[in-house]
Amino acid sequence: MSDVTINLRLNGPLLVTGPAKLIDHEGREFNLEGKVSYALCRCGQSKRRPFCDGTHKGCGWVAEDKAV
Repeated sequence: MSDVTINLRLNGPLLVTGPAKLIDHEGREFNLEGKVSYALCRCGQSKRRPFCDGTHKGCGWVAEDKAV
């Protein structure tokens, strides 16, 4: 099985790379056909949630999460 990597971007989204399923709260799967990677919103302001649309750049949202 291939690895999935999730990168926390500085002041930005979660970048998911590799084969993964994304399931909503009702158990339905998002269509990710043909996607090698995709970005998930962390700021909560995206109009395309759960996907990032770049809104974090203008709304002042900051995240500098680091692994310990």
